[in-house]
Amino acid sequence: MDSPITSVESFRFLGTTITQDLKWEPTISSLIKKAQQRMYFLRQLRKAKLPAQMLVQFYTAIIESILTSSVTVWFAGATVRDKQRLQRIVRSAEEVIGRSLPSLQDLYVARARGRAGRITADPSHPAHGLFQPLPSGRRLRSIRTRTSRHKNSFFPSAVGLLNTS
Repeated sequence: MDSPITSVESFRFLGTTITQDLKWEPTISSLIKKAQQRMYFLRQLRKAKLPAQMLVQFYTAIIESILTSSVTVWFAGATVRDKQRLQRIVRSAEEVIGRSLPSLQDLYVARARGRAGRITADPSHPAHGLFQPLPSGRRLRSIRTRTSRHKNSFFPSAVGLLNTS
């Protein structure tokens, strides 16, 4: 339409910051900030002597839901440092509650397998063709990639997760 297209450094879409270089650090920093703010309320509930089960429910509903928002999009491509920063919040919540909680890696694996399972079950899904079974029918064909950025995205990591289950 002969109108100029402007380029932006980053764009926020559904709570996820997508940067020009596809780094996930701004998204993860935002999630950490939100989770830290809600950790205050978890500590206040602990001071009020709520039972551990109620604290776990609060953590799952309020903090874990923030940490895992769009986790299948960014987790595979996140740096080790960013994953450690997120896991630190889970560990501090464990200390406050006094019970062990699922790690962020475990939550990612469960959600990625679930999403990949729904894609493989739906032939009308646009990504259904990326989950091709090998002739044996027991494993999926791995997705060939040339860049580590693509290798660390959802589809290749989901194929790997489905093959290891």
